[in-house]
Amino acid sequence: MIFASLCRQPMRRLAFLSLAIGVAQIALTPAASLAAAPVNLPPAPAAWTALASLPDWSGVWVPNVTDQIQQMATNPPPWTSEAAQKIQALVAAEKAGAPKGLFIDCLPEGMPSWMLISHNSFEALFTPGRVTFLGESDANRLRRIYTDGRAHQPDPDPSFHGESIGHWQGDTLVIDTIGVLPEVYLAVSEAVGLPNDGDLHVVERIHLAGPDILHDDLEITAPHILAAPWKTTRIYYRQRTRQAEIIEGVCLQGAFKESKDAAGDAVFQPRPQVDGNPVVEDRPNPSSSKP
Repeated sequence: MIFASLCRQPMRRLAFLSLAIGVAQIALTPAASLAAAPVNLPPAPAAWTALASLPDWSGVWVPNVTDQIQQMATNPPPWTSEAAQKIQALVAAEKAGAPKGLFIDCLPEGMPSWMLISHNSFEALFTPGRVTFLGESDANRLRRIYTDGRAHQPDPDPSFHGESIGHWQGDTLVIDTIGVLPEVYLAVSEAVGLPNDGDLHVVERIHLAGPDILHDDLEITAPHILAAPWKTTRIYYRQRTRQAEIIEGVCLQGAFKESKDAAGDAVFQPRPQVDGNPVVEDRPNPSSSKP
C-alpha cells in the first residue's frame, strides 16, 4: 500500500526510487571499493606527540560577562537599517518587561551566539586533527573544529554550530565556520538578536592573551542583517579548581517533572508550557498576568 501510494505521486515516487537505488548500490558495493574510499585513518604516534607543542588550553574557561556587555555598548553590530529597526523593537520590549526570549525549547544558541553572549563555561580538548569545545549549558553545546587539513564541503548540511575548519598559525587557532542554519540567531543578549537568514560566515582567531586569559577575536559576516562584517572580541578566564569543573546539564530536563507512573516506577512527565517555556507549578507564571 505504501509503495502504491508513492507511485501515484510523481515527486515522491522519484524520491523513493532514488533512495532504493542508493541503498542497493551500497549493498552491492564490494568491500574492496569501500576500503578505498576516504576514511579517517587512526592517528600515527607522531600525531599524538605533536599535541605537546600546542598551547596549553587545559582547564575550564569562564566568559567575562561584564566585558560582553561593554563590548555590545561600545562596539555594536553594524545592523542594516531594516535589521536595526527590529533590534530597536526588541530592546524596547525588553525594557518594558516583556522580552521576546530568543532561546526556547532548549534549542542550542548556535554560532556565533555561543561565543558572543554565553554566561557559561567551556573546555577545549585537543586530539590529532581536531579541537573539540564542550560547553556547560547543555548537552547540545558542542563544537568540532577540524584541523586535519580538510577543506570545507562544497555544500555542507546546515547545523546550529555549522562546519568549522581550523588551522594553527603559531599559537593562534584560526577557525573558519560556514553552514550555519539560517534560523540561528546573531544575538547581543538572550532577548535581543535576529536570525542570520543564511550565508553566515564566521572567522575566529583564538589565542592566549596571558597565562589564564583566552581571547576569541571574531569577524562575523551576515549579509542579510549586517551592513558590513563585524569584528569583536570575547574574553575568557581559566579556572582550574575542582569546583569549576563542568557537570552534566540537560536543558530539556527542565521541561519535565519527576513523578511516578501507575506501576510505581520513577518517570519524567511533561510540564505545561507557555510561549515555549515550561511552567514550574510551585512558582508564579509570569505570563498569567498578560491580557
